[in-house]
Amino acid sequence: MLELILFVALCFYFIQVIVFIIGANKKFPRLSQNELPTASIIVAARNEEANIINCLESLNKLEYPADKLQIIIVNDNSTDNTGLLIEEYIKDKTRFVYTIAKEKIGKLKGKTNAITNGITLATGEIILTTDADCIVSPTWAKTIASYYTKDVGIVCGYTAQNDNKTFGGMQSMDFIYLLTVAAGGMNLGKPLSAIGNNMSYSRKAYDEVGGYANIPFSVTEDFKMLMSIYALKKYKLVYPLDADAMVTSEPCSDIKSIYWQKKRWGVGGLDSDIVGYGVMASGFVCHLFFLFAPFVFTTNIFIMLIFKLLIDYNFINPVYNKLKLKLNFKHFIAFEIYFILYVILLPFMIVFDRRVKWKGREF
Repeated sequence: MLELILFVALCFYFIQVIVFIIGANKKFPRLSQNELPTASIIVAARNEEANIINCLESLNKLEYPADKLQIIIVNDNSTDNTGLLIEEYIKDKTRFVYTIAKEKIGKLKGKTNAITNGITLATGEIILTTDADCIVSPTWAKTIASYYTKDVGIVCGYTAQNDNKTFGGMQSMDFIYLLTVAAGGMNLGKPLSAIGNNMSYSRKAYDEVGGYANIPFSVTEDFKMLMSIYALKKYKLVYPLDADAMVTSEPCSDIKSIYWQKKRWGVGGLDSDIVGYGVMASGFVCHLFFLFAPFVFTTNIFIMLIFKLLIDYNFINPVYNKLKLKLNFKHFIAFEIYFILYVILLPFMIVFDRRVKWKGREF
């Protein structure tokens, strides 16, 4: 009986993967260099003194028409030297704007309030967001902006993580896996998620939904904005598999940080619709049975386990190649173990307690 259930779950999982591969590889028209819209980049920084200079240096190297780009750095009431470091770095750089998130806008909290403070200063036709612990590629902004052809409301990009060690490598692979699922769904007309450290939206679409101030508060503000613009049913949503639109972030430093990151994502994911829950349920069932498979080991279960590993490897590896990343097989095995465990544990982490700790705040 276990073998049959596992086989059915694996079939559903395999079909999903094929669908997401098709969606993730979809191609989109692009604007020429001369057609690029004006753009405003928003970075909210809270207690990021260890990372903020690397982020600012990468933003300063962006290749974009000088008269069309604005970079807004929002100090989200940091209690360390983040603000001083920002002010010192940008003092002679005219593309940068610095502000402190002093104004509380509506019922907004934390990062969402900081981003909204930044957007009030934005002059660009499109808004790009990334995080203060991220490094953007020089081509990031112009590549994202080039996908804003007629009626495009959102363009998202991929984020990898520094993977010098196995602990960071498994997290980076998890990011690439989840973002490929997100890209596949979005490009086929069914957005499932987005990540704010490599996201953008047209100012017109943002204003049309009333901005963050008009959206119910969420600890995953990026997902809320995605679904609000999608609900308008008038804008195209684009998630290109493009190495030139890459961002690299810092991985969580320890298990505790991963716990709160996953819990925040899980709590935000409770706002998903039936399709989103279906994708999550399929993964949960499939991984649950694989967790118990060693205790009822059979040849057929072993074959299915190997098949599952092959599915995941052949799902991720082509994406790594297109993003010009190198897949480390040791990181892949660590990711598989990590993936099985957190997919099973996540529902139990959020069902009884939806508190989230993030950047020294509790929501």
